[in-house]
Amino acid sequence: MASQQSTSFDQRVYDLVAQIPKGRLATYGQIAELLGCWGCARQVGWALRRLQLPSEVPWQRVVNASGRISFSPAREGSDWIQRQLLIEEGIPVSEQGALPLRRYLWTPELPIPIEP
Repeated sequence: MASQQSTSFDQRVYDLVAQIPKGRLATYGQIAELLGCWGCARQVGWALRRLQLPSEVPWQRVVNASGRISFSPAREGSDWIQRQLLIEEGIPVSEQGALPLRRYLWTPELPIPIEP
């Protein structure tokens, strides 16, 4: 049963992230809150990590609340892929992963039509 709930949550994350326009950013916490799952930013990150790359879901547009790409050896290079994809979308990213989050933050029109 837990895997069905996880899959359902993952799909809701993917459906919402798919709505982020090119050249815009969202945070893990923002996605969680828009889904009605306050405090579940980490779970959003894990859902995105489960995507197979390359993916149609624009996962690269979701960053941490500090406006940074989370660099980690555990990401197996997806952090550098994320940086490159964002640069290709016109979003400046420093070598340390810092982004101008306020400038590029996505503000969706509400309500977001994501089925629970």
